[in-house]
Amino acid sequence: MKIVAVAVFAADGLDALLTPLHGLGPAAILSILAVFTVVVTKTLNRLVITKRFIHLEKEFQRLSQLRREAMQCEDREKGRLMAKNIDKGELNRVYYDYFFEGLLLGLARKVLPVAILVAFINEYFRPERLSALFGKSYVFKFNGLGGEPILIGAVFWYVLSLLVGYLAWSLVQRKLNRRKKKDLLPSAFLSESM
Repeated sequence: MKIVAVAVFAADGLDALLTPLHGLGPAAILSILAVFTVVVTKTLNRLVITKRFIHLEKEFQRLSQLRREAMQCEDREKGRLMAKNIDKGELNRVYYDYFFEGLLLGLARKVLPVAILVAFINEYFRPERLSALFGKSYVFKFNGLGGEPILIGAVFWYVLSLLVGYLAWSLVQRKLNRRKKKDLLPSAFLSESM
């Protein structure tokens, strides 16, 4: 019950923080929440990492390299048997531990923040509440092919905004990486290539 009370308190607090933004409309508020989620998940990806995950990653890389070296042995049959022993001995266990540790970290860093905000939006931006706050029970309305209106709800708009946010983050990061690579190239190399 204490966990539920804390969750309700946090959701009410977030709702109170969003109250001054009601003049922007539900689409803008949901887009802001999506951008906030992207920033939080990207920050958590950099900050939340366990020592065990780092250790398992190094161990997996070491065993994979050892297996590759065994496969390059002059005697193919002997190399295959050594690689098989490495697989049976440690590599499979380390791989599964590494995989599950990464999966759990991914859930904590990416899925959990998104799921929490989807639950918040599902509760605090439900159609009845949207009607009371903004005068309409939907975020957007489009005319369909048959003349029937297509209503875009809060959760759908949030997920769409979230996908656009991740895409924009990826494009900006790619552009920045290209610029860094270009800046790191020696000026002599650039003048020779031109």
